[in-house]
Amino acid sequence: MPERTIYLDHAATTPLDSRVLDAMLPYLTTEYGNASSIYTLGRHAMQAIDRAHEQVAEVIHCRPTEITFVGCGSESDNLAIKGIAYASQKKGNHLITTQIEHHAVLHTCHYLERFGFNTTYLPVDAYGRVDPDDVGRAITDQTVLVSVMYANNEIGTVEPVQEIGRICRAKKVPFHIDAVQAAGSMPIDVAALNADLLSLSAHKFYGPKGVGMLYTRQGVRILPQLQGGSQERGRRAGTENVAGIVGAATALRLVQEELPQVTPHLRALRDRLIEAVLTIPRSRLTGHPNERLPNNASFCFEGVEGESILLSLDLLGIAASSGSACTSGSVDPSHVLVALGLPPEWSHGSLRLTPGKENSEGDIETVIAALPGVVEKVRNLGL
Repeated sequence: MPERTIYLDHAATTPLDSRVLDAMLPYLTTEYGNASSIYTLGRHAMQAIDRAHEQVAEVIHCRPTEITFVGCGSESDNLAIKGIAYASQKKGNHLITTQIEHHAVLHTCHYLERFGFNTTYLPVDAYGRVDPDDVGRAITDQTVLVSVMYANNEIGTVEPVQEIGRICRAKKVPFHIDAVQAAGSMPIDVAALNADLLSLSAHKFYGPKGVGMLYTRQGVRILPQLQGGSQERGRRAGTENVAGIVGAATALRLVQEELPQVTPHLRALRDRLIEAVLTIPRSRLTGHPNERLPNNASFCFEGVEGESILLSLDLLGIAASSGSACTSGSVDPSHVLVALGLPPEWSHGSLRLTPGKENSEGDIETVIAALPGVVEKVRNLGL
C-alpha cells in the first residue's frame, strides 16, 4: 500500500483547516448552548452566530442581515431557486439556467416544472461558456429568476457572471450565482458580481461539511423552504449548527484572505498538470483553456473509462475523480461533457485533477509519472 495519499480531489471536498477546527472546538465542547435560549450559554451561542454573519458579510461585501446559514450548498441552491420561484408566482413562472449546472440547480428546476414552472436551459460553447446575449434574449416578462454558476465543478470553466448580472439587473430579473465551486480559489464580491443571490458551501474551502450559506440582496423576497422556528431571520427554521457556522465563517475569511498567496501556487500546479497530461496520446483538455479555476485540470482520454483510471490511480495512492456517473450498473457520460458536444468515445474517459493548497510540486510530478502508464494499461485491457 502507498505510504500516503496524494489528494487531488479538492473540487469534491477539502480537508478541514486546523485553524477552523480551533475556532469550532469551543462550540463542540464547553459552549454548547442553544442560540434560542436566553441564559448565558444560549447568549454566547447567539453572539457567535452574529459574529459569523458579520465575518461573512465583510468578506463578500454585503450586510450581515443578507446572509443565511443553511445545511449545505445544495440547500442554498434550493432555497434560492424555490424561494424566489414561489415568492414570485404572481409575476411569472419562467426560470433560466444553463445545461451544465450542478444537479442541485438542475434537479430543483425539474422539480418546479412539476408545479407549473417552465425552465429555459441555455446551451454552452465547446469550452463550457454560456453567451450572456443568450441570457438576455431568453428573458421574458414571465422570467422570475436567472441562475448561472460562477465556475463549473467538473471542467472548471469560469462563466461571465458579471455581464450576465448586468443584463439581469437592467431587466429587473433576480440573478442567482452558484459560487460553491469558486469560493476556494476565486474572489467573492457580491457587488462586483452583480449577484442578487449567491450560494456557498463551507466544505469546498477547508471548512466543515454540513454548512452552507446563501446571500440574498436586501429587497429580494424569498419564501423559506423549512418551516418551524424563526431562526436565521425567518429564512431557515431549525436549531443552528453553531460550531459549523463558526467554522464556515472562519474558513471563508481565511481562504479569501490567502488568495494572493495560494492562487499562484494552485495555478502553477494546474498548468504543470495540463502541460504534461496533454502529452499522453489521444488526450484532450476539457473546459476553457484560460477562463478556468486556478486549481482545475480536467481531461478526457479517448477509448477508456474514467472509473478504471480512478481505480488504478487509487491503487497507487492518488485520489482523483471523473466526470462520469455510475447509474444503475451502467456508466453514463456526464451531462456537462454531453453539453460540450463530446462524443461517447471521449466523454466516458474523463479525469478531473484538482490540487489544493497543501499539495506540492513533488505530488504533481508523482502523478505525472504514473498517469501515462495507467492510461495505457486501461486502454490495452479495454476497460
